[in-house]
Amino acid sequence: MSKSVEATLEGKYPAKAHCRRVAQYLLDQNLSRDGVIYLEAQKTRMVEDDDQAMHFRQRRYFFYLSGCKLPDAYLLYSIPLEKLTLFIPPVVQEEVIWSGLPESKEEALAKYDVDDVKYTNEVNAALAAYGPSKSTTVYAIPEQIAEHITFLPFAATNVDTLRTAIDECRVVKDSYEVALIRKANQISTKAHIEAQQVARHAQNEEELYGAFIGSCISNGAHEQAYHSICASGTSCATLHYVRNDRPLRNRLNVLMDAGAEYDCYCADITRTFPLSGTFTPESQTIYDIVKDMQEAAFKMLHANVQWEDVHAETHRVAIRGLVKAGILVGDEKELFDSRVSVAFYPHGLGHYLGMDTHDTGGHANYADKDSMFQYLRVRGRVPAGAVITVEPGVYFCKFIIEPILDKEVGKHINKEVLEKFWDVGGVRIEDDVLITDEGFENLTDTPKL
Repeated sequence: MSKSVEATLEGKYPAKAHCRRVAQYLLDQNLSRDGVIYLEAQKTRMVEDDDQAMHFRQRRYFFYLSGCKLPDAYLLYSIPLEKLTLFIPPVVQEEVIWSGLPESKEEALAKYDVDDVKYTNEVNAALAAYGPSKSTTVYAIPEQIAEHITFLPFAATNVDTLRTAIDECRVVKDSYEVALIRKANQISTKAHIEAQQVARHAQNEEELYGAFIGSCISNGAHEQAYHSICASGTSCATLHYVRNDRPLRNRLNVLMDAGAEYDCYCADITRTFPLSGTFTPESQTIYDIVKDMQEAAFKMLHANVQWEDVHAETHRVAIRGLVKAGILVGDEKELFDSRVSVAFYPHGLGHYLGMDTHDTGGHANYADKDSMFQYLRVRGRVPAGAVITVEPGVYFCKFIIEPILDKEVGKHINKEVLEKFWDVGGVRIEDDVLITDEGFENLTDTPKL
């Protein structure tokens, strides 16, 4: 890991800077300056029919304004005072023998970027202290308010704006957030390399899956950003393949889409590689097309680039390559306008990345009637400081392609040539990039073929 990442992560997660950013967003909406932001951590939940707690995942809204991964915690941020208070669970003596001592107030104050730390049984009293002003508004998220919490002391309760405010503020990352994503990428890169090495002698997709997760844990990432996709053969054409349990015998390629989560921040990386060590001519053809698609996208990246334009350009590159391969037939403009390429490249070019794999603020429009843009998760201009994935792909999915062969658009597909490519399954290449004023920085250094 580079020294700059290490040095950055030695500091505290910038919770108060995030609070100020969200508060400014609220003020820009002409909302009350005399306000308090209230958020709750995820609750401890028990496994049904068992006495153990379910796997814990911190609420992202809470973490963004606290940097705290403790369950059952709360926070209050006073907008006019710029004061952030964290409330943590108190010591329960009978639980110490089972779980050890919890984090103390003194430890929490030293660890987190907050002004004060109290216990959770003091939350309502703290709310009451902020509430007497006739103009004070409490901002909260409606589905994240415990039954025992009361906002009666406040002049107004706003449960309509805070979620959107945080969603929009999360799009632009600060240096600490970028460092966390870098580290998640570094750990994920080691895990991808390990999985590719295991693939040389593996018998089943499960072995690749296990190798990836084991490497992540060994290198400090105990959580996964999402369920890994370890697809082989024709399963590479399934975009969100989840089985990860098929034999590798007689299969051409592996498509591995997997990323670690480090301190609530994600990596999202895809690599496609041949099991034999060498691509077949058909696989190499498709791999080269996808690589050209990604390179074309990279050349267009800069602050405030229109994401639809980048996505459309990758379709043009795909069409050009598929025509050269003999799979598509016709004039490139006619092919683009017909949307035939969507049958081979049905998903969007990328999505914002941060605390969630499909991070907030993308403004997707799944009701779009244009099939080329319907599943594009980011719409509009991409600002400097955003982290976004660039993940073009070309797939041979019979459930998508075969139904259109006898339709008008099917005249653009050479069925005889198409038959040679079914076994390729699909190829996707995915990197995580930071958009800058001058262009972009690729945060993913996982080797490519």
